[in-house]
Amino acid sequence: MAQSKHDFIERSVGWMIVLTLLVISIGGLVEIVPLFFQKSTTTPTNEIVKPYDPVSLVGRDVYIREGCYNCHSQMIRPFRAETERYGHYSVAGEFVYDHPFQWGSKRTGPDLARVGGRYSDEWHRIHLNNPRDVVPESNMPAFPWLERPVSVSDIEDKMRALNMVGLHKYSDEEIAGAKAALEGKTEMDAVIAYLQGMGLALQNVQ
Repeated sequence: MAQSKHDFIERSVGWMIVLTLLVISIGGLVEIVPLFFQKSTTTPTNEIVKPYDPVSLVGRDVYIREGCYNCHSQMIRPFRAETERYGHYSVAGEFVYDHPFQWGSKRTGPDLARVGGRYSDEWHRIHLNNPRDVVPESNMPAFPWLERPVSVSDIEDKMRALNMVGLHKYSDEEIAGAKAALEGKTEMDAVIAYLQGMGLALQNVQ
């Protein structure tokens, strides 16, 4: 009896791998490509969502460098247990200026998607220097070394790089003034600025 095409594919590891990858690739493209053209994923949620200024931009880099994303997510999922605790669920339009965005649901510490404006700058400073001074049960490590001055040598290059991949285009004047904006700032200042701007767009939306 002649072997069917189905039997042939099942018995041929090479063809099975090739066809499986082909199906997965097509399915992935069908799901992902439309997102590049949807207004809800490519435009800011509202006027509150703005490109990062130089201080917040450096703060975001320090946040990533120190591995804060390993314990804190920036994504509130549309479940009642999460929206009641953290606020409105996260939407793509809040993160159009993030490259790469910090979505994820891994949580050792609380979600930070709506942390902006919730605490004072001084609270954040104490929390970063010694978390247990404000949250006694915290197991978060301290980050006292963030009191050192920020590095300004590459800020202009970072902004030019974002001009190549992002929706917003920093002007020549904004780029030229970046180093001055960072003058006298510490990494602690920068991280706090980044945290204070996080999630303001939908913070008061129920």
